[in-house]
Amino acid sequence: MKKNKTIFLTGASSGIGRELALDYAAPGVVLLLTGRDTGRLEEVGNLCRQKGAHVETCTIDVTERAAFEKKILDWDDQYPIDLLIANAGISGGDLYKIIDINLGGTFNTVTPLIPRMIARKSGHIVLMSSMAGFRGMPNAPAYSVSKVAVRAYGDALRPLLKPEGILVSTIFPGFVRTPLTDVNNFTMPFLMDVEKAAALIKCSIEAGKSSIAFPWQMHVFCWLLGVMPRAVGDWILSCGPQKH
Repeated sequence: MKKNKTIFLTGASSGIGRELALDYAAPGVVLLLTGRDTGRLEEVGNLCRQKGAHVETCTIDVTERAAFEKKILDWDDQYPIDLLIANAGISGGDLYKIIDINLGGTFNTVTPLIPRMIARKSGHIVLMSSMAGFRGMPNAPAYSVSKVAVRAYGDALRPLLKPEGILVSTIFPGFVRTPLTDVNNFTMPFLMDVEKAAALIKCSIEAGKSSIAFPWQMHVFCWLLGVMPRAVGDWILSCGPQKH
């Protein structure tokens, strides 16, 4: 596959986004990074610069549609974007904010670049869903809704944009050790270190995979939950750990 030279990554100030930025940083690579925490984002940017990448950073919130779109298009004018990774997201708090960031923020990240990529007949769009994207989870209703919707968005874009030369990949991580999961007060099966998760995602993106789900045990379990009779799935999930 064509090697990505310009990478636009949201949610780069911590967690999976931070590790992906560090993994992609290399001489000749342009990294366009956004995040909510100015200090942490600049730290990531400086670490990536030390690895030889050219880095631009921005702290405009992904929910600020007009301002964020302007920044994206300004960046794309200077550095035509090869790879877009819509990674920004939250898992807890106000349910409307979860939907606004996880789903609305994804739309705000992707939509401005689709016409540009179509015109160039190239590009790769990567969407961050979750294992919760396979089935609504009772311990995180709003989060599940947002990630099920992101999954559907990827499923819709993939065949739509393939004839235009644009790849679309959707990521379905299980539990990964990040600030997002540090707040969970229940047992997280098959918890994976963030470095391993980011390396797996990067490798799968470079291979052009349309779906990236890990670990495989969680993938099988969540997939089965999504296809089994609802009453059975409801019973299984009612016996599981709940957030408090």
